[in-house]
Amino acid sequence: MRGPVSGAESSDDTALGGGPRVDLRRKPRVAESVVHGFLFLCGAISVLTTLGIVYVLGRESLLFFANEEVNLLKFFGGTEWQPAIGKFGIWPLVTATLMASLIAMAVALPLGLCIAIYLSEYAPQRTRSILKPILEVLAGIPTVVYGYFALTFMTPLLRGILGRDVVEIYNTASAGIVIGILVIPLVSSMSEDALNAVPSSLRQASYGLGATRLETVVRIVLPAALSGVAAAFIVAISRAIGETMIVAIAAGAGPNFTFSPFRAAETMTGHIVRISGGDLSYDSIDYNSIFAIGLLLFLLTLSLNVLSQWIVRRFREEYE
Repeated sequence: MRGPVSGAESSDDTALGGGPRVDLRRKPRVAESVVHGFLFLCGAISVLTTLGIVYVLGRESLLFFANEEVNLLKFFGGTEWQPAIGKFGIWPLVTATLMASLIAMAVALPLGLCIAIYLSEYAPQRTRSILKPILEVLAGIPTVVYGYFALTFMTPLLRGILGRDVVEIYNTASAGIVIGILVIPLVSSMSEDALNAVPSSLRQASYGLGATRLETVVRIVLPAALSGVAAAFIVAISRAIGETMIVAIAAGAGPNFTFSPFRAAETMTGHIVRISGGDLSYDSIDYNSIFAIGLLLFLLTLSLNVLSQWIVRRFREEYE
């Protein structure tokens, strides 16, 4: 039996190939640890910020509802909002918010989806290079500019078409239409991303079966991208509900329980802006009421975002 070769290293110091043993233990990397900690800190800050907002809204809202003049029945059952004289019905603010948002969605959803379909399925590269920057410019315009656009252009246009006796100077219709224009880039961008995520093999298979481009879009691409398009719609609704400056400038500056979009009415966000900018004492019931409105607005948008996530998970199509 042959013995060990003279001069060879022991088995503890050699690898299977006969070379020196390689230390496979993970070596500490200071730079990677610093980057990992920084990214974790960024995520933690976003979570803590959200929790802080919920805490402040909840604490101040409790001060409002702890007042003996306020109760949930008056808050959710009344149709007049004047906290200074003991009127706490939230519905005038809610109906104005919903009217403006519904009008905005009637403008933004069909136009945004059509733009997304055109950019994704029809537009040549040269046209895309022109339209995409225009949409980005629309998204970057300050909302206060949109507000004055609604007041100085859209409102006179509606009054000229429908009559000055029908359309008031301040109205939710003009504000809603301009909010819809504001939201169009969001709907088109998210919907286009969802349409582009559909594999091209599905389109080619549809064309191979004799379908036209329109039939392919309607029957193949849109159903496959349904989850992303629906999520875009719900996010757009949340954005419209939370819009502030346009409704504060163009919709009106007083709570008004009405279902006419051509009359002045104040939304929840518009009311918060008006009251918070006034001369109110810190612990007055008027001041505390804006936190109750803010909490309701937060819960409403949170519900829409949760619904958006559920739709994405429920209707997502996965392709290999």
